[in-house]
Amino acid sequence: MTVTSNAPEARERVLSTLNRDGSRRWVRPKLSRGRHYRRRLLAAWALIATFTLIPILRLNGKPLMLFDIPKREFTLFGATFLPTDTFLLMLLLFSIFIAIFLVTAVLGRVWCGWACPQTVYMEFVYRPLEVLIEGGRARQLRLDAHGPDARRTLKLAVFFVVSAFLANTFLAYFVGWERLLAWMTSPPTAHPTAFAVMLGTTLLMFLDFAWFREQTCIVACPYGRFQSVLLDRQSLIVGYDAGRGEPRAPWRKAGGRTAGDCVDCRLCVSTCPTGIDIRDGLQMECVHCTQCIDACDAVMDRVGLPRGLVRYTSQAELEGGGARFLRPRLLVYSAILLLSFGALGLSLAGQRSADVTLLRGLGAPFTVLPSGEVSNQIRLKIANRTDGERSYAIELVGGEGLTLIAPENPLTVAAGDSALTAAFITAPRASFTGGERSVVIRVSDGVDFEERFEHRLLGPEPSAGGAP
Repeated sequence: MTVTSNAPEARERVLSTLNRDGSRRWVRPKLSRGRHYRRRLLAAWALIATFTLIPILRLNGKPLMLFDIPKREFTLFGATFLPTDTFLLMLLLFSIFIAIFLVTAVLGRVWCGWACPQTVYMEFVYRPLEVLIEGGRARQLRLDAHGPDARRTLKLAVFFVVSAFLANTFLAYFVGWERLLAWMTSPPTAHPTAFAVMLGTTLLMFLDFAWFREQTCIVACPYGRFQSVLLDRQSLIVGYDAGRGEPRAPWRKAGGRTAGDCVDCRLCVSTCPTGIDIRDGLQMECVHCTQCIDACDAVMDRVGLPRGLVRYTSQAELEGGGARFLRPRLLVYSAILLLSFGALGLSLAGQRSADVTLLRGLGAPFTVLPSGEVSNQIRLKIANRTDGERSYAIELVGGEGLTLIAPENPLTVAAGDSALTAAFITAPRASFTGGERSVVIRVSDGVDFEERFEHRLLGPEPSAGGAP
């Protein structure tokens, strides 16, 4: 049974990766090896090395970057953030967002084209392997039209191996290099859950780079959709100089040239990794990879015309205006960023080697003992931020007539861990005034940490006759 569709085709392409009938349009860009490509290549390999080494490198005895979700600890450049560091994490995330706004306002989508892992691995790992195994753009298009062969099957197998490597590198950011290495050197049956997570991450990586590809940037990533808000007329963009290039006409050696400089060779289209035509103006799909610049510059060199028909520019410059670096939004972003980073730096500088939280006991606020003394329960939660085990002593300061009973004193807390302990403070009934008495509790580790807490003990109210 043959099913036919009466749905009309779209009058124009909705996405650069979709044909007018809604089918997938595979983008097979032709590589343009110009000056920008060479710079991006050096930057890409430096970033790949950085992405790979960050989970392995250590600073101050801690991983350079580790997001330990089960322990709810986040280590960034030697500083560990605990669940109690909500304010610090908020400052950090806020600073990152403001930095993104500032960089985008100045340099446009430089992150997308030069530093995003999706672009870096797609354009400088997976596509080169694809060309090496399948051949150039023409052969790839033939395989798209006639179906896969042994070369494409081999390519997919290689992609899966590379994806497994990337998946393990990615997981190292969340479980740590040492634990990941132990998993990799032991059979999957010894850690089935971890193996399932690694396999699932590998499959996601494989699907991303083997099938979803540039659609991650066009469909899934929201960054391009935000550019209308993040960019202004002075922001750096990759743009086509329509005033110089139009009207387009093929190049002819004889008879002079009365048309614009664009020879309509369409190399800027065939080299674009997202399949757009840069001559249509600023578009959401443009990731500022500069491939169109390299392609156009090469054509201009061959026909004897100046470079820069497609170049790094701004919308204001393309419309005949001048470049203006300082503008209100940059000053506002910079001021907010300085304040945010300043507050974060001061908070980190004032961070101590332990966090102590003093809590009241569970149940009744106080207990009157058979001896007539009043007992208050307290609970202490101590988080050890250091790299070594610490023992914390709990003491009363100047508490005449008071007794501290602590089953765990000193309390030993492992490195980077936290512990909760209970203690009891007994006081003579006569020492309470209005049902209250203040005490000072000191917690110290004998090394570099000491903190004092003023705590209010509760007791019975005086009787109506004034006697306690």
